[in-house]
This record gives sequence, structure tokens and C-alpha cells, in this order.
Amino acid sequence: MIVLAHLSDTHLDGGARNAGRTARVMAYLAGLTRPVDAVVVTGDIADHGTVSEYEEARELFSVPGPVLTCPGNHDDRARLREVLLGRNGGDAPANQVYATERAVLAVADSSVPGRDDGFLADETISWLGEVLEDAPAGKPVFVCFHHPPVALHIPYVDDIRQRGEERLAALIAGHPQVAAILCGHAHTAAATTFAGRPVLVAPSVSSTLLLPWERGETVDYGLPPMIAFHVLGDDGRLTTHYRVVDRQV
Repeated sequence: MIVLAHLSDTHLDGGARNAGRTARVMAYLAGLTRPVDAVVVTGDIADHGTVSEYEEARELFSVPGPVLTCPGNHDDRARLREVLLGRNGGDAPANQVYATERAVLAVADSSVPGRDDGFLADETISWLGEVLEDAPAGKPVFVCFHHPPVALHIPYVDDIRQRGEERLAALIAGHPQVAAILCGHAHTAAATTFAGRPVLVAPSVSSTLLLPWERGETVDYGLPPMIAFHVLGDDGRLTTHYRVVDRQV
């Protein structure tokens, strides 16, 4: 069995509110009876992309097991790479791969500097193709990035979703070991499909985006943070549980 904890959109900004919500989530994860195989944070880690925000994230993301991060549209990929990944900065996409005994996580950079919508650069598509080719036969691969590659029926999010997704669809079609796509950006828990695979959208730690038919403001800052647990059983069945973290652990 593989268990992944998935969170997104912490929007750390140097303030107490978002840091406190993130700390609650991390305390909850640290208190699990067994560590998860990995914690995946799918972007918008920082609100302004500053070094101090990533230093804050590095301190907060201290839980048992690996914590994997990718940039979102609020992030600065060079600073994220330098502070959180320990690599030299630069404008190249911040892609990384992590292999456990039972799965491969391809954490890709869908951010486009200076834009809110997303796109997988040609070099990222090539990199992802190599990761999929190199993955051992029968070993499931989770593809992770910030921007959903499909519409979620939320106009604000759909306007700034990932573009050029047909290239990703063509790549995934030839690799049946892709178990799911994990992403964030929408500030709401959601599940759909893309290229015949599950797309699992993590809820936001910082706020919740309401659906067009819900009453109230577009963004609800009062609802508690949430996370997802993705469980891939030995029978190959993928199950997702969403958990509200409504108190300090």
C-alpha cells in the first residue's frame, strides 16, 4: 500500500494566519501513527515568492518523510529551487523526481514566470517522458504539478488553468503506469479525469474557493484547512480521503 499526503496553496506571506494554518496541518501530519510515503505540496507555497517566505516554508515543512514541492503561479521558481530544493537558482523549470520502493513521483513545474495560467515547457515534457520511460515496469507513477490540465467548472480557475495540455495527454496515453495526476491551484477539493487517468485536486491550506452556485463571497477564509490522502492499494485501486484539520494537534 502507498499513502501520499497531498496539500497545496499555503500562500505563506510572513503573516501569522497562513503560517498558523500551515503549522496546524504539519502538526497533524507529524502526529500520524505511521509516516506517509511522501508529502506532496502542489504549489503556491509562497504568496510573493520571497526568500523569507521559502525560509518560513522550509521551517514549517518539517515532518517525518520526504516533502516534495513544485512552483505555482505565486511562486518564484529560482528562489524555491534554491531554498527548498537546495539547488542553484535559475529560470529553468524546477522539476524533480522522487522514487520510493513502491512508486515514482514526478513533480513538474507548470508555472510560467509572470503569468497566472500554467504550461508545461517543452523541456518539462521531455523530462517527464524520460521519467516515465525510466520507471520500472509495474511501478506506479504519480505526476504532480500546480495547474489542473482540465476545466473544473469554476470560471476564475478555468481561465488560468494549464494550457497546451494535449501534449501531456499524448505522453500519458503511452504510459499506463501513470496512476494519477495530483495538482492544486483551485483552492477546493476536486476530482475528475484527464487522458483516462484520475486528476485529484488538493484543497487549499490558506482559503477555500466557493463554487459559482454557492452563496457568499468567492473566497471563504473562515473554513478550516484541508488535506488529501491518496491511497494506492496492493490491488491497484486508488482511493482518496479528504481530511479537515480544524484544531491544533
